[in-house]
Amino acid sequence: MRIAEAELRRIHGGPNTDDLQERAFVVRVHFGSDDSTTVIERAANVLARVLERVDTWPAEETWQELLPRWFLDRCAPERADDPAFDTSAWMERWRAMSPEEKAAESQEPWRLSSWLYCFDPTEDGGGDDRSWWWWDAGINELGTEWIEVETTGWPFGTGSLYWLIEASGGLDPSYLA
Repeated sequence: MRIAEAELRRIHGGPNTDDLQERAFVVRVHFGSDDSTTVIERAANVLARVLERVDTWPAEETWQELLPRWFLDRCAPERADDPAFDTSAWMERWRAMSPEEKAAESQEPWRLSSWLYCFDPTEDGGGDDRSWWWWDAGINELGTEWIEVETTGWPFGTGSLYWLIEASGGLDPSYLA
């Protein structure tokens, strides 16, 4: 079964016994919220809409029709709207940043194109380099909300996952090291 198909199945129904036998490294990301059920449903819905299109990746402008308005509204404006933006200079600045500086910059809302890049399977995208896949989600007996992801190891790239949780209404996502 392809990775996207297995991930979609887990989004819609949680892990099954085959998943539990083949499970790699799973990390639980905790977050706060006023309505944890809605956050989990929203995050799962957005991610499922993206994963459903991995085989036929849409043009950038098509995502405006495919993703929920609330998610689009929470994303930062695209830089393409700024004719003075220099992508090369930005990449050079990013590469020169310390991990702490990158983490601070990652706290800002993500642009839709930047977030989608993490899933884009085309030659220009980063989908082949993704380091987390949806595993499960829920609320524990203490009322703590969580989303579990299968990862490639420790540490793993959390930015796109944290933005999905925050855009869905979650607060302060973090995993316990």
